[in-house]
Amino acid sequence: MQKQEAEPDEQADNMSILAHLTELRRRILYSLLGVAIGSAIAYGFLDRIMAWLVEPAGKLYYMQPAEAFFVYIKVTMFSGFIISLPIIFYQAWAFLLPALTMRERLMMSVLVPVSVVLFAAGMLFSFKLVLPVAMSFFLGMGNSDFQPFLSAGSYFDFILTFVLPFGMLFEMPLVMLVLAWMGIVTSDMLAAKFRVVIVVCFVIGALFTPPDVISQSMMAIPMILLYGVGYLAVKYILHK
Repeated sequence: MQKQEAEPDEQADNMSILAHLTELRRRILYSLLGVAIGSAIAYGFLDRIMAWLVEPAGKLYYMQPAEAFFVYIKVTMFSGFIISLPIIFYQAWAFLLPALTMRERLMMSVLVPVSVVLFAAGMLFSFKLVLPVAMSFFLGMGNSDFQPFLSAGSYFDFILTFVLPFGMLFEMPLVMLVLAWMGIVTSDMLAAKFRVVIVVCFVIGALFTPPDVISQSMMAIPMILLYGVGYLAVKYILHK
């Protein structure tokens, strides 16, 4: 009897999981559709985008017959991803919305657009300020017997691995807000770890930038400032 009584609850749980998975698939499909639309838009401006991306490196070459084609595809899709960020973040928000309270929905409606702006700002900061310094350092290591010969494919792979971490790092204040909102951290805890954070930021800067003080500082200092912004937001917005 107990087993028979438990079956309806188990079926309800299975239906609930199935409904969540169906909704998740729908949101992923909408996100992919957004990337496809963004890629179509980016394709119309592909020449301008390529000229803008190649600017820090100068002239590029391709070593294999299909390399240029795949570079164009990669740049188009990545540009489409950037253009569709508002759609992607909205779909993530819409998936979580039914499980949130009204206060949480209000908070998410602010966090989502801000996270898009911060992610884009981080990549733009990296591309316009940090990447030229890194390229100057790496290309400056050549001499008369050791000339740089940049492959288009390897160059754009380098750009992706260089700018994406900055986009994620610029999300630091929002991550700190969410952790504080969940009760995991407080402003007092963040203040107490400030000296440790400074050291960690310079270590991360040393790992992800060329081995010179300027490049390291250009990554570490914004991270420290973002940590400070997160601390102020936790203290004066969430009052925790």
